[in-house]
Amino acid sequence: MTATRTAGGVYLDALGPRGAYRTRVPSAVTDVAGAEVARLSLVPPVYVTRAMAALRRAEPIPAAALDGLLAAAGDAFASGTIGGLGVREYEHLVSRTSGTPVTVVRASTRETARFVRQARSSAERGRPQGAVTGLRDPAVGEGRAVWARRGDVFAVNASGNHPGVHRLWLEALALGYRVAVRPSRREPFTPYRLVGALRQAGVRDDQLVLLPTDHQAADTVVRGADRAVVYGGDDVVARYAHDSRVLPQGPGRTKILITSDTDWRDHLDVIVGSIGDEGGTACVNATAVLVEGDPAPLAEAIAARLSALPSLPPQDERAVLPVCPLERANAIASHLGRVAAGARAWLGGDGIAADLGDGSAVLRPAVHQVGRADAVQLRTELPFPCVWVAPWSRADGVAPLRDTLVLSALTRDGALLDALLAEPTITNLYIGDHPTYWMAPGVPHDSYLSDFLMRSKAVIGAL
Repeated sequence: MTATRTAGGVYLDALGPRGAYRTRVPSAVTDVAGAEVARLSLVPPVYVTRAMAALRRAEPIPAAALDGLLAAAGDAFASGTIGGLGVREYEHLVSRTSGTPVTVVRASTRETARFVRQARSSAERGRPQGAVTGLRDPAVGEGRAVWARRGDVFAVNASGNHPGVHRLWLEALALGYRVAVRPSRREPFTPYRLVGALRQAGVRDDQLVLLPTDHQAADTVVRGADRAVVYGGDDVVARYAHDSRVLPQGPGRTKILITSDTDWRDHLDVIVGSIGDEGGTACVNATAVLVEGDPAPLAEAIAARLSALPSLPPQDERAVLPVCPLERANAIASHLGRVAAGARAWLGGDGIAADLGDGSAVLRPAVHQVGRADAVQLRTELPFPCVWVAPWSRADGVAPLRDTLVLSALTRDGALLDALLAEPTITNLYIGDHPTYWMAPGVPHDSYLSDFLMRSKAVIGAL
């Protein structure tokens, strides 16, 4: 597997069940300024169908080889040359195409390598205590639950907003699924590197494939799998809401709640970091802060911190904000202007697109204050540090905090915390001085992925 050099940059092949596959008419991968930096082979639906069939025929990775394989793959991803690309060139390409600051990409490289090495133990964390891993466990003879896959083939239709999205599917591979990854055409370098590192470490070509496609063929990838994860907006969530085989990963609408028994001034670093860390592009970045009392002083303080962030190209070592093509930045700014109508702009009211003069623009932070805890703006999530600050009262209750991937609760009210934990639509609850972007191997992101991939079967009898 080698990424061939071309006049336009790098040529990324599809990685099929029989090795690399190059199409005659590739798709251009451009950077944030519109310059072509790579060409990507897009495979047609018939190729996808054959690849998915090959995955279904293949055996899982042998359990005995898994730990050594994952360790080698993690090391290769972190520092090796994969497909002809060294780690620094890879990180530069990711930064230039996704617009993610290069320091964020580097941190993600280290974290992704850690997730690769711990994929097996992380997946095991989701196994019920009463279940064993296979028929050869002695306890099965007297009757025991056995943890078994719900299928054989897993697919992921990935997004390109952050390289960390590719950590999730590693657990499926560790659990014995054969995996098909449909990369984002915006940023295909991370899945290309990750699949390449795993293959280099010993995963067979027919156990893990990379299938770049257009949107039409993407449906073929999803339909050909027993289980699939699909990233997208509210439209994607609605589209797959009634398909039990698909786990949609939609907007996070992550929030922070601060009650009157807590002084927000003591936690301002965590609040601002939750909004702006990772460039504000992740689903775990806070997009709403609800405060018991007057929200204006907090909104003003957040705006003062975020306004000091520099506008720089993503490959600059000092960059901390996301960058995108100027045309897209202007469209996002126009959309924000419409959504924010009626809100008080503490930052970003006069525009959020900072033209870099090369066809790209920095997406600068925006801070708006709204008048109610149930203001419609709180459901708006945009791909940069954009936060809505709202008042909250005990009378508002839990309702404004629903539909939240991560809720950081700065409160000492035990009864309120019990209510927040009991609310089914609050996926994760962080109590106290913990940023919303905190994650670790073995700790669920949106429940355990194994809840979706595995089930417990009653088995009795010895082999």
